[in-house]
Amino acid sequence: MNQTGPDPEATRSVNPAFSTEDGEIELTLRPKLLDEYIGQHKAKENLKVFIAAALNRKEALDHCLFYGPPGVGKTTLANVVANELGVNLRVTSGPAIERPGDLASLLTNIGEKDVLFVDEIHRMPRSIEEILYPAMEDFGLDIIIGKGPSARAVRLELPHFTLIGATTRAGKLSPPLRDRFGILLRLELYDHTSLAKIVERSSHILKADCDAGGAQEIAARSRGTPRIANRLLRRVRDFAEFYYEKKITKETAELVLQKLDIDKLGLDLLDHRMMNTIIKNYNGGPVGLETLATAIGEEAVTLEDVYEPYLIQIGFLARTPRGRCATSLCYEYLGKKSQQPNLFPHPNNQKPD
Repeated sequence: MNQTGPDPEATRSVNPAFSTEDGEIELTLRPKLLDEYIGQHKAKENLKVFIAAALNRKEALDHCLFYGPPGVGKTTLANVVANELGVNLRVTSGPAIERPGDLASLLTNIGEKDVLFVDEIHRMPRSIEEILYPAMEDFGLDIIIGKGPSARAVRLELPHFTLIGATTRAGKLSPPLRDRFGILLRLELYDHTSLAKIVERSSHILKADCDAGGAQEIAARSRGTPRIANRLLRRVRDFAEFYYEKKITKETAELVLQKLDIDKLGLDLLDHRMMNTIIKNYNGGPVGLETLATAIGEEAVTLEDVYEPYLIQIGFLARTPRGRCATSLCYEYLGKKSQQPNLFPHPNNQKPD
């Protein structure tokens, strides 16, 4: 489906993906050490042990895989790990490594015990993965010099380094690559209390006057994602400076987020359009993904990767073999009456035979 004009996803305040708008501001807001990192208590406590053990043995940290929803702090945690280890961090992404020479350049220029961070590692070409296996396992790089009968294999010794991969789709990684990571950590969506602490910390860095009520209100509409919380804080700050004498209170945050069409659960107009389309056009479902995408005027992959996950998590949408269905919670939230006799009360329930 071809779209004209700007991509609507790029302008969504509640889009968890990194955007150019976030830019340097997000880098400024990122914590530098584990003690400054808010939330993800289980992952953080485990990392403290692994890092302390590596430093005590004077060895490189084992290779790490961070996976979870977008915007929950995978890249930030990679920076924190490098800072805690006191080593350099090299940053790249899976799609950026197109040729074996790209990977060879990265690995041969990395220092002893340094960290190489590969974002979206699930999008790395399989041909590159095969070259990466011996680099991760034996710290060696096998390259072919020449062509035809005169070609010969040369093995380059690499310094002991730490590869940190980040992905939103751990299931897309090939088993041989996934098995070579010694540390696998899942990062979860945040609760409102942790998000409020993040908003308070960010407001202090941005020199924004935000009280506890304002931080709680922004956190409640951030879909469990720190990146969205920081983005909404910046938008509320803009309005507060223009209209409300620079003070961000609960009432100010409510008014501003209402102007931005973000409701109390963090749903925006596009989320409401998707839910209302399923209910109005298809009697609550089930409706196929491609059909729904055509009705809304969006790419099917955008619905599946961006819209659906949060609506499923909060119990408003059910994904079944026959298609997508609105749940009873969705009808209740939108104030609509269901016409279906067997409506899913919760997305994890299975439709009766």
